[in-house]
Amino acid sequence: MIARTPEELPPLFAQAFNAGDPSELYEAGAQPAELAEHLALTQKMTIVTRKVITRNDLALLIVDWRIGDVTGTATDITGTATDVARRGPDGAWRYAIDNPSGIA
Repeated sequence: MIARTPEELPPLFAQAFNAGDPSELYEAGAQPAELAEHLALTQKMTIVTRKVITRNDLALLIVDWRIGDVTGTATDITGTATDVARRGPDGAWRYAIDNPSGIA
């Protein structure tokens, strides 16, 4: 799974999260502590990308996310992430900073 643009990262992240392992979308050491907690919920993630600002090999991403069930019958948590992605030497974009509770 490779993001060729920063806009591809959030939907690829949701897909990898729902498969159980989004680690390949991060630079080494960039995974946040909350990731393991969120993966343990075993609920599906959905995302809505609000904004992507790209400057050369860096991008700022603002993404609304939800894990769970909007009907209230299961776990339902939401947040707005503020993330920084970087284009690597291989041309792939990966998260360098992932702040899942970005604006809180």
